[in-house]
Amino acid sequence: MPIISKFYGIEIKMYFIQNEHNPPHIHAFYGEYVSIININTLEEIEGNLPSKALKIVREWIEINKNEILEIWKTQKFKKIKPIE
Repeated sequence: MPIISKFYGIEIKMYFIQNEHNPPHIHAFYGEYVSIININTLEEIEGNLPSKALKIVREWIEINKNEILEIWKTQKFKKIKPIE
């Protein structure tokens, strides 16, 4: 699973498998914490990311939503600018 962005110790990854299940989502890793987050609703589908890290990831998704969804649809890997 490639890393599409990394910031504040958080790694954002996405599977690149044609049959990846919906809804469109990203995987966020922060130390021993792991979370799956819906790109469209920002809902934490699964996981236990600390609230501060989850807030940062949600902000990053909002800023880059179109780019993230494009990666999901095309399955073409590219890095996305980290949040600053």
